[in-house]
Amino acid sequence: MATTTSITSGGMIDVNGLVTSLMGVERRPVTLLTAKQTSYQAKLSAMGNIKSAVSAFQTTVGSMASASSFQTTSATSGDTSVFSATAGSSSTLGSYSVEITKIAQAQKLATAGQLSTTTAIGNGTLTFDFGSISGGTFDSVTGKYTGASFTNSGASSGTVTIDATNNSLQGIRDAINTAKIGVTASIVNDGSGTPYRLALSSNNMGSSNSVKISVAGDAGLSSLLAHDPAGTQSLAETATAQNALFKVDGISISKSSNIITDAIAGVTLTLKKPSTSPVSLDVATDNSAATKSVQGFVDAFNTLNKSLSSALASGVVGSTAPLHGDALIRSLQSQIRSVLSTPLSNNGSTVNTLSQIGVSFQPDGSLALNSTKLSAAISSNAKDVASIFAASGSATDSLVSFSSGSVSTKPGSYAVSISQLATQGSLTGSAAAGTTITAGANDTIDLTVNGVASSITLSAGTYTATSLAAEVQAKINGVSALSAAGVSVGVGQASGVISITSNTYGSSSSVSVTGGNGASNLLGATPTSTSGLNVEGSIDGTSIIGSGRSLVSTTGNSNGLSLTISGGALGSRGTVSYSQGYAYQLNQIATTALASNGSLTSRTDGLTNSVRDIGKQIDSMNVRMTVIEARLRKQYSSLDAMLGKMSTTSSYLSQQLSKL
Repeated sequence: MATTTSITSGGMIDVNGLVTSLMGVERRPVTLLTAKQTSYQAKLSAMGNIKSAVSAFQTTVGSMASASSFQTTSATSGDTSVFSATAGSSSTLGSYSVEITKIAQAQKLATAGQLSTTTAIGNGTLTFDFGSISGGTFDSVTGKYTGASFTNSGASSGTVTIDATNNSLQGIRDAINTAKIGVTASIVNDGSGTPYRLALSSNNMGSSNSVKISVAGDAGLSSLLAHDPAGTQSLAETATAQNALFKVDGISISKSSNIITDAIAGVTLTLKKPSTSPVSLDVATDNSAATKSVQGFVDAFNTLNKSLSSALASGVVGSTAPLHGDALIRSLQSQIRSVLSTPLSNNGSTVNTLSQIGVSFQPDGSLALNSTKLSAAISSNAKDVASIFAASGSATDSLVSFSSGSVSTKPGSYAVSISQLATQGSLTGSAAAGTTITAGANDTIDLTVNGVASSITLSAGTYTATSLAAEVQAKINGVSALSAAGVSVGVGQASGVISITSNTYGSSSSVSVTGGNGASNLLGATPTSTSGLNVEGSIDGTSIIGSGRSLVSTTGNSNGLSLTISGGALGSRGTVSYSQGYAYQLNQIATTALASNGSLTSRTDGLTNSVRDIGKQIDSMNVRMTVIEARLRKQYSSLDAMLGKMSTTSSYLSQQLSKL
């Protein structure tokens, strides 16, 4: 409103009343725009509620889009103090007997006692190797072996440099721990006259993870830490590395860990202590996870459906909801209901509708769950229930496995053919390896694995072809540049000829020697380097060059379908069926609607822009109204003043005339 200007009035006209009436007419466009803005703001608020509801629904269906959310089996130990167990979706139902003789443990070593933790001991280099101790005898009093042999296991080894900055007992402890080479060091005070002992523990359990320590440097450092189970042993073994020994249904099993994932398919055992008698293990159907997932889906749908229906409702008598009859909201609701009402295709199951697992529409448009029917469906075939909701694929060939699909992949059955299997890059010697390694003469090898350069130094000594292969593998896999890149190798021998194979498949997999004084001794003068190959074949008739063992379709209805080819023959490899379950499809609908260019986001942005634009128009018109009101008030005040003067003149004339 404009500020009223004080103008002397003759009192002949009701200026305020007249201006107020005129401004009421002038302000009608502003009033209409304000009402329109209020309407848009109500719609914007309602759209915000819809977006929140769709987002919450997306969270639920997104978690169900993978079959892993339908864990349907449980494993129960007859004595959890002996072992515990968990079961995965691939486990086989049944009862088992488990008997534990030994649990796995790590080797522990201790040095001779020292008077101080800060006194310098000596400088040098410590090399840690891991392997197995066999033969001979062990004296539990001295903690030392007699007549034993040590075989390198091929596990990663590493070195630690000890110099003037860390040559005390404390410094050595910290240097070993900082190096992170698979050994943990600590200092123990045993209360004797020389109480401080360096205690070393292998980080990995199992009989193949015993420790050998080679020392190059000062005598003081060597006399404290040089440790070879087959030779000089400066440390005492306080705990022997051993595998877990147990039986499953009478079958003897040895493992290097107490967490066993491959003894019973799909079941993980955690061994805790030896048993005095067999302990039962029951793997049975567990409906709770699947039931919870399905109930969560029903609840999420009903919450969203209520929000959509409320937004479209006519509201109370005499009013309507802000989005009453909105085509976008009605289309979204219709799209979701259409998905749930359409039977699935190509899911490899006769169960392809919600009603078959106890989920059905009610007259009010909500969903209801029949728990009894769902439980029966899960008990009959849990995978069928998972395939109702999750994206899934199944191959007729056991060495062809479904990895994933994409938003572009259409449900269907697709033929698979393989013209080339993936291979690993390798390097094979041209002659039998020399098994005597001499420091400084033939102990270094420079090589490149998968494009990552590395150099190794073999420990001096006389080897068999097998133990030399294990030494080479341990040294290569201990190179930090390789491990940081996720690269490792396997090293083997045949008739004394060494071969080094990359752990990866495909054209990026390769092994080559670039130098080193021991290259020809290990691999001969002309070793053969063979690069890996990518898998090649076709999906749905379209030729594809894969990456490693992965074959991914890039066109047609199968676009985005990813398969892993683990081996097998060349030629036709059967078919892969792909299905998009209800949760997967609904997750795509929600994701698309909520995307930055999605329908809900675009509508919200449009309403926001409309509210802002109308606000600008109202502000502009209010400025104009202020000017108009000031002008009208000034004009009518002037008119009133003029009429007042005219009235005064009229009275004067009348008086003068009366005197005449």
